[in-house]
Amino acid sequence: MTEFTPIASLVGGMLIGLSAALLVLLEGRIAGISGIAGRLLPPWRDSLFAQRLAFVAGLVAAPFLVGAATGTPVTQTVSADLALMAVAGLLVGFGSVWGGGCTSGHGVCGLARLSPRSVVATLVFMGTGFLTVFVMRHVIGG
Repeated sequence: MTEFTPIASLVGGMLIGLSAALLVLLEGRIAGISGIAGRLLPPWRDSLFAQRLAFVAGLVAAPFLVGAATGTPVTQTVSADLALMAVAGLLVGFGSVWGGGCTSGHGVCGLARLSPRSVVATLVFMGTGFLTVFVMRHVIGG
């Protein structure tokens, strides 16, 4: 089972919201992770490569920094099934391209802007996530 961490979740959510708001206010850009990460690959169309790389590096470094600050390592479970992970990665990539953005772009920034397209996208990916967890836990028995 997953550990219930309301304080850490609240603080994390507030930091995500603050970061997204600052990026919009200071740079006029949406904090959509798939778009930021995708634009790290060639062809490069602008001079924001270093900013994008720093943003993604911050995402990767954050758990290690939290662990160092709290003295408690952040644990994460990752499947050892490489084929499953490859299929999951392809599905997530396909979904973010087909949906015109990812969970952060639609779920955080789009909902905050009251975008109807983001409301629909968020309902679809949250509903799919709920259904997947239900099937995995209760139908397949994982």
